[in-house]
Amino acid sequence: MNKQHGFFFVPAGLGVFSPAALAGQLNGADTAWVLTSTALVLFMTLPGLALFYGGLVRVRNVLSILMQCFVIAAVVSLLWLVAGYSLAFGDGAAVQPWIGGLERVLVWGMGPDGLSGSIPEVVFLAFQMTFAIITPALIIGGFAERMRFSAMLWFSALWLLLVYVPVCHWVWGGGWLADLGVMDFAGGIVVHLTCGVAALVAALVLGPRKGFPKVPMPPHNMTMTVTGAGMLWVGWYGFNGGSALAADGGAGMALFVTHIAASAGVLTWMAIEWVRFGKPSVLGAVTGMVAGLGTVTPASGFIGPAGALGLGILAGGICFTATQIIKRVLKIDDSLDVFPVHGVGGILGSLLTAVLASETLGGFGLAEGVTVLGQLGVQAIAVISVGLWCGLITFGLLKGLDLLIGIRVSPEVETEGLDISQHEETGYHW
Repeated sequence: MNKQHGFFFVPAGLGVFSPAALAGQLNGADTAWVLTSTALVLFMTLPGLALFYGGLVRVRNVLSILMQCFVIAAVVSLLWLVAGYSLAFGDGAAVQPWIGGLERVLVWGMGPDGLSGSIPEVVFLAFQMTFAIITPALIIGGFAERMRFSAMLWFSALWLLLVYVPVCHWVWGGGWLADLGVMDFAGGIVVHLTCGVAALVAALVLGPRKGFPKVPMPPHNMTMTVTGAGMLWVGWYGFNGGSALAADGGAGMALFVTHIAASAGVLTWMAIEWVRFGKPSVLGAVTGMVAGLGTVTPASGFIGPAGALGLGILAGGICFTATQIIKRVLKIDDSLDVFPVHGVGGILGSLLTAVLASETLGGFGLAEGVTVLGQLGVQAIAVISVGLWCGLITFGLLKGLDLLIGIRVSPEVETEGLDISQHEETGYHW
């Protein structure tokens, strides 16, 4: 179920927080679906992303990755309770275009019976919280194996409040990009663009891992990675399908196009590797899946299956090329390919949403009076402005934290591994 907001259609519930928005009638089916989707999205981070990333790093750093994903979930949950939700979805009055208000600090005044559309507001809050959790968790792939645990905690908390929350408000909370008519169904801009840009900036500020790019750094446990990838694929049904905030055909279509794009991403990436290197890799297949999923995310509520197929194929090819350029040409150590997969995929999907949403290309149509070119311009404004904001704030945070507490472990600690140096534990006992 969608509602008109500004110049385009957005999922019900993703508009401005107001008493009017909360007025409605409880729908049990919608509530059950969003509750399920909330669990699915958290499942993407814990354990999906944790296992996916954990298998990709070297054996001496596996626990550090698992710990970072686990603790980020706890930190972000409390920040979302205290102020994050209110600042993202509250009514900021005079500053409404830029940030929300404080009327929902500590979810003040929110009872079990208050509604957001056809679901309880507390369910909407919890669903959005899982998006806030996975976004900074994705960033750790850019600086994996070399950031101090304390620095990671400070960075993740501050980044959530200074980057994710404002951008979430701009796009989904009735902010200035929502007023322009930006289309981002489930987080191509809010989640994937921001985490991709932040990971790239972090990789540049921290510098490469010791030995990169001459020393081989293969994944230590592909079985763990593929297991996590499967959990991500399943969890993404809640990520995109749940963003309809209703148990209806819109949710079903979002779920289906998500699956099609992921499948196309897998086969495209696999085919490219097969042709170029002679053999398709398991790592390539799961990376192609993530590329397809991330790319279709902003478009998933606006396009049909044919558009999803095209997005998945483009995601596999373009994101593959981006990984080669970042690592082999530019020699940037974005350890787990966050920017070339999530960042590039988010940008690609966000821009092509304007094209593929057109009814002539099998989409569900743009808002009345809006042309494809006009919508493409709005999407470009959103991508550029959010990318710049995220890049500048991320750079400032990392530089500031480096001056105050230091963000990178010493070369000796890096050689020893973060599991022992940061947590006094090891992932395996041989």
